[in-house]
Amino acid sequence: MTTPANPDPVWRPAPHEFADPSLPSAVRIYEVGPRDGLQAESTLVPTAVKAEFCRRLVAAGVQSLEVTSFVSPKWIPQLADAESLMAELDLPDTVRQVVLAPNQRGLERALTAGAREIAVFVSATETFARKNLNTTVAGALGNARPVVEGAHAAGIETRGYISMCFGDPWEGRVDPGRVAAVAAELAGMGCTSISLGDTIGVATPGHVRAVLDAVQAVGVPIGSIAGHFHDTYGQALANVHAALIAGVTEFDTAAGGLGRCPYAKGATGNLATEDLVWMLHGLGIHTGIDLDTLTDTSHWMAGHVGHPSPSRVATALTAARS
Repeated sequence: MTTPANPDPVWRPAPHEFADPSLPSAVRIYEVGPRDGLQAESTLVPTAVKAEFCRRLVAAGVQSLEVTSFVSPKWIPQLADAESLMAELDLPDTVRQVVLAPNQRGLERALTAGAREIAVFVSATETFARKNLNTTVAGALGNARPVVEGAHAAGIETRGYISMCFGDPWEGRVDPGRVAAVAAELAGMGCTSISLGDTIGVATPGHVRAVLDAVQAVGVPIGSIAGHFHDTYGQALANVHAALIAGVTEFDTAAGGLGRCPYAKGATGNLATEDLVWMLHGLGIHTGIDLDTLTDTSHWMAGHVGHPSPSRVATALTAARS
C-alpha cells in the first residue's frame, strides 16, 4: 500500500469554483488597528512600535489605514502621541492614511501634523452621545460640521463614523430610521464615506439589511457606506456577508481583533482582519492582503500589548506554522 504524501499542514482559503454574481469582486479593508485597536489597551504602546505596526500592516497589503486620533490626551492617553507618530511615519503616498479629529482643535492639530484624510465620530443614540461625546446626537453632528468643512477647505476628504447603529446598552435596539437620519446629515455636510458601527456586536444579518435599506432610502449611496462589525455574539462575518450582498465594499477591521469601545459596556474587540480576509478569499473576493504577513504582524503586536490575539484565523495559522 502506498502511503499518501503528507498534506501541507498550513491551510489556506480556497476560492470557490464559481463566482457569485451577487457579491463584489473586490473589497477595501479599512484597517483600524493602530487607532481603534489600541485606544483601550491598558499597556501604553511606544510611538516607535505604533509606527512599525503601521509599516508592517502596509507591508501585508493594507491600503486604507486609520493611524491615530487627535483627541485630548486626558480622554485617551494611549493616543497622546498623535503628532509624534505622524512625524515618524514614512508610508507610501499610495496608502490612504486617516486620522480622527473630534473637534476643531483636533482638526487644527491634525492639519498641522500633515493629515491627508479626516474622520469624524457621531452617535445614533442620545445616551451614548452623552456618555461618550458629552453632548446630544444633534450636538455631535453640530460639532462634526465645522470639522468636515475645515477639512474640505484644506482640500482633504472626510469619513463619518456612526456608533450604536444596531443596539445600545442603555437604550436597547436602535431603529434603522434613526441611523438613516444621522447618515443623511453626514452625507449632506460632505462626508464621502460613512461607517455604520455595530459598537456592541448585537447586529444580525436581517438587521444589517434593514439598516442598509433605510440608509439608502434617504439618498446615501451604497458605494459610500462601510461596515464596522464587532463579534460579541459571533455574528460579525455573517453580517459582513449580508452587507456584501447589499453591495457594501468597505469594511473596518483590526489586525488580530484588537480593540473595543472603552465607553460601551459589553463591547468586545473589532472583527479581526485575518478572519475577514480568510472568508473573502474563500469567496474569490480580492483584498490585496497577504495572510501570512498579516498574521505575523498580529503575533508581533500581541507581544507588545501583552495578550494573545482573539482572531481564530491568526491563532490557527500561527499554530500550524510553528
